[in-house]
Amino acid sequence: MGSASVAPIVVLGSGMAALGASERLRAAGVPFLVFDANSYYGGHTASFRHPSGFVFDDGPHVSFTRDGRIRRILSAFVEDRERTVPARINNYWRGRWLTHPVQMNLHELPAELVVPILVDFIQARAAPEAEIVNYRDWLLAAYGMTFTQAFPEVYGRKYHTIGPEGMTTDWLGPRMYRPDLEEILRGALGTARPNVHYVTEFRYPLEGGFVSYLSPFSRMAELRLGHAAVEIDPVARTVSFANGHRQRYRALISSVPLPVLVGLLKPVPRRVVDAARRLAFTSVVTVNLGVNRETLSDAHISYFYDEDIVFARLNFPHLLSPSNVPPGAASIQAEVYYSERYRPLESTPDALIPRVIDDLEQAGVLRPTDTILHEEARLTRFANVIYDFERASALSEVHDHLRQIGVRVCGRYGDWNHAWTDEAFVSGEQAAEDSLEVSLSAPQARRRSAQSPPGPQRA
Repeated sequence: MGSASVAPIVVLGSGMAALGASERLRAAGVPFLVFDANSYYGGHTASFRHPSGFVFDDGPHVSFTRDGRIRRILSAFVEDRERTVPARINNYWRGRWLTHPVQMNLHELPAELVVPILVDFIQARAAPEAEIVNYRDWLLAAYGMTFTQAFPEVYGRKYHTIGPEGMTTDWLGPRMYRPDLEEILRGALGTARPNVHYVTEFRYPLEGGFVSYLSPFSRMAELRLGHAAVEIDPVARTVSFANGHRQRYRALISSVPLPVLVGLLKPVPRRVVDAARRLAFTSVVTVNLGVNRETLSDAHISYFYDEDIVFARLNFPHLLSPSNVPPGAASIQAEVYYSERYRPLESTPDALIPRVIDDLEQAGVLRPTDTILHEEARLTRFANVIYDFERASALSEVHDHLRQIGVRVCGRYGDWNHAWTDEAFVSGEQAAEDSLEVSLSAPQARRRSAQSPPGPQRA
């Protein structure tokens, strides 16, 4: 891929963002190398097949992008061997299974709760517009007090590990549907629109789990697995690895989580180290269960609003693809969230397995007579970004320093946002494009610009 004397562009990580960067660099025909600390590629989009025949992703992953270009790219990566499935999502609250989203289907709640929800909602709509300082302010303005306290406030504490009063609204986007008065009244009367969730259908590989979308990595001679970075010297432009390898680079692209990335930089100003420590994030324990029964749920995803149920969300991998389970079986993935700053994990991940099974029986998902064919608990340190009030200033400090030393970042944990997989891929493409602009000489850049298609647009 070019002269051996020319230092390559180095990509750290092998998840969806790193794949976007790699594909852009490959198209440009420049030398590059991809390094990952793990013995497998995929990062947080990895999938694992167990001897028991069950396949579990590292957390729930589906493709639901509406970006036609990204859809075509991902489909080509699996040679069109994927399923397109209408998304089925429901909610569990105090022994009731509720249609999603709850705010659009109030008729399924007891009347003694529906009435105050409607009164609050109408009063919130009639009230003078108030300043929205935090996520809780937004919830109260959107739904009123009763609904907020019963549903999104409870779920939010389970999922984000922090109360809504401690969060900004920068992350919301389409994630929370805000109905108008007619919609909420129709939902209270039982005539709601059928689906207003931001996910209406999804695509998923037929075989191998979600990581099959990252199959180009399996054919990349440039991929170096088992390389854990231990030091980055931005002055010498080198990355040193735990196995003793030292790699020069002419440009560096990283999808490594920012708190980890900053810890690798030598030297780095104290203010940047402090800023990186202020970036809060959740960790997740995924409890993966295989069951000797084919039918567990009609929904692909279930949200749980009860405070005494340990998991925030369930997904059912066997409904994503039948190849995720052996014949006659089904599978469950339960998500239990913690955070190093706000709610630390105080037990081993395995200690959660019995609690999860008990709560699944309480909700009626499992029966006492079911046989568990497979069980495991996996701790993923970096799950979601927490949009607390420290994030914006800390992120600005870290990103400014990385730009100054010529390190390009991408993906959920480089951009430090709630990027979905398609957005992560595009983020990687953009980081590669930026690296090409600065690493090539001016004549090379002009020739490449004339020959290459327009740069990718963010999804």
